[in-house]
Amino acid sequence: MSSKRAQAIGTTPNSPLDRHLLGDPARTCEHERRTVLGAVIRSDHALMAVLRAARDIRLPDWRVASGAIYQTLWNVLTGRPQGHGIKDYDLIYFDGSDLSFEAEDRLIAKAAKYFSFTDKPVEIRNQARVHLWYPQKFGIEYKALTCSDESLTRYLSPTQAIAVRLEDDDNLDIVAPFGLANAFAMRIVPNPIFSNPVSYRRKAMSAKENWPELEVAGI
Repeated sequence: MSSKRAQAIGTTPNSPLDRHLLGDPARTCEHERRTVLGAVIRSDHALMAVLRAARDIRLPDWRVASGAIYQTLWNVLTGRPQGHGIKDYDLIYFDGSDLSFEAEDRLIAKAAKYFSFTDKPVEIRNQARVHLWYPQKFGIEYKALTCSDESLTRYLSPTQAIAVRLEDDDNLDIVAPFGLANAFAMRIVPNPIFSNPVSYRRKAMSAKENWPELEVAGI
């Protein structure tokens, strides 16, 4: 990547991020968006501390997902302070060996000491169990998942379907099954393959209260 190109998309020190450029798939590629998102994540000390703590727990197939990732990006894109609007951290993992509530609850209790440094809740959920409680809570059928990454395809919006894991070599493994363009464009759209319109509207409008620049489709 040339220095001129790097400056244009905001990957050089002190260069602002152009969300219109980065959110346009015709003008920037997914690799560039992943590079920028990785830099944004590394610049947030609180998020990196959560990622390091999550790695230390050694959960199977784990990632920090959704809000804390794309909201951290939105704060950088709009010049808001770190942590603005971020209510919690979602830590997902996949363990099909024991689907009981008690097993998940024991793990949550065990993990609490790893996150004693943060004043925000860390919500830990076994994705192997989601199909057991989702239909009762939301009245929508939910087929059993096979891994944590598959859960992202059923998020309310492709914009929210972003997760990251800090590997042992300190590389950031970013997964976004629908791509990152919507997140950079600050555009919330409904999931075309998994519909929950009531929850989608509620969550989208809640996000818009903290980031009024958001464009919300499908409501």
